[in-house]
Parts: sequence; C-alpha cells; structure tokens
Amino acid sequence: MIKMNALKSVFAIAFSLFVTATFAQQMDMPAPSPSSTVEQEFGLSTITIDYSRPGVKGRTVFGDLVPYGKVWRTGANASTKIEFSSDVKVEGKDVPAGKYAIYTIPNETEWTVMLYKDLRLGGNVAAYDESQELVRFNVTPVKMGMSVESFTIDMNDLRDDSATIGIIWSDVYVPIKITIDTKSAVVSQIENFAKNPQRSLANNYYSAAGYYLSIEKDLDKALEWITAAVEIRPEAFWMSRRKSLIEAKLGNYKDAIKTAEMSKEVAEKAKNADYVKMNNDSIAEWKKMK
Repeated sequence: MIKMNALKSVFAIAFSLFVTATFAQQMDMPAPSPSSTVEQEFGLSTITIDYSRPGVKGRTVFGDLVPYGKVWRTGANASTKIEFSSDVKVEGKDVPAGKYAIYTIPNETEWTVMLYKDLRLGGNVAAYDESQELVRFNVTPVKMGMSVESFTIDMNDLRDDSATIGIIWSDVYVPIKITIDTKSAVVSQIENFAKNPQRSLANNYYSAAGYYLSIEKDLDKALEWITAAVEIRPEAFWMSRRKSLIEAKLGNYKDAIKTAEMSKEVAEKAKNADYVKMNNDSIAEWKKMK
C-alpha cells in the first residue's frame, strides 16, 4: 500500500511538471507596449531608433502617468535607444556616431532631453547617473489639436543636412532637430575625385561591370565598361581579371584567355599568388572550351 501511494505521488508530480512545461511553452501573449524600430536615411547618414509603444488607454499621460519634473525612460520597457551612423549635432550639441539611450524630463512648457551613454539602465531611473550623460538640452513641446493613442517616435522634415525627430504621445509633440555637415562630406568626395578623376572613373566602371556580371544583365555593356576601366588602369590586375570573366561569360574564350594572361602577368609582378592561381585555373578551363 505504501509503495502504491508513493507511485501515485511520483505520477502526480510528473503530471504536474508536464502540465507546467506545456503551458510555459504554449503561452504567447500580446505585448502591452509593442516594440518598434524606425530607420531613416537623411543626407549621407542614417538614424535608427528602437523603442516600445505604450498606449494612452484612457489615462492622463503627462503630469500624471508620466510625472512632470522627473526622469522618464521615454517610452516603456527598456530605454529608448538611438543610433547615429555619422557624427551629428542634436539641437546644436555635438554627438559622435554611436548608440545612446534617450531619457527625458517632461514639463508642461519645456522638456529636457538627455542622451545617455550607459545602455543597460533601462527603466531603473532611480539609478540614473548624470555623469553618464553625453549631452542634455531643452526643447519646447507643442500641444496638438488631437490625441495619439500609441507612443510614437518619427522622423520628418528631411533635408540634405537636417531632420526632425518627433516624440508624440497623447496630445503632445516634442520636436528634436538633428543636423549634419553633408556639404563638407560631399565636397570632400568631389575634391578626391577631382584629384584623380580617371582613377575614380575606372573604379566606377569596374563596379558597374561587376554588378552587371553578377546579375548577368547586358554583358556587352558590362564588357564596354570593364574595357574602359582596364584601359585607364592596366596595372590593376583585378580589373583585367574581371574583364576576362565577362569575355568568358559571353563565350569569347580566345579573348578571355588573352586577357587572363595579361592579368596573370601583372599579378606576378605584384606578387599576388591568389590572382596568379585564379588566372591559371581559368586559362586551363577556357582552353578546353575554345
């Protein structure tokens, strides 16, 4: 009898564990504050924002749910994070390329916005450390004539050298101006091109021909481009190698072998064993195809 009771207990425990594990695997509930990612290009740069989107749900948001004068994670769940692919200015403050958390201190007529270097703090604002701030600045909130249910961050007013991040929730819109020195970056590219326009042109022809080869589109045009590149830069054995591949793809094996021999010769002078081998292998293969 004792053994039977013990056996029943074992079965009961096993069944309980099975049910618990089954429920743990099957439970899939909607997130109260769904996560969202916004990625926006502007000028020559990109901004990416990861955040969660709580809802108003009939509540008074600012001044109640989100108290005035206190640090707020600016959303829900983990802290909102923003990543800049290039150095920018945020409301006139220098911000190096990188990833930061956004914290704010809302007030009725003014918001303080902080970019925070420690990405691990999350919503534990009691442990907020001002020494971890990269920058802080003040912006003016705008009262809207409508209410937005889900917390939203968007990017608008996109220009070559600027964009505006908008923090939007309930009837409040908070604009944050981002600027970038696109002009200097473009001018630098132009000046580099001007220093050696032929070399730059050859590189562009080489890239375009390679793309057409990869998608097997208009190989005659690709051959025209790569021929121009090789004429400009005959010392670039990787360019003549690409020309031989296009010629072979077109079935011009005699020309492909000749070009591969040229590429091999230059590669040998440059002591590039990889290209020497690739050309030797291709030449051997194409000789069988003639």
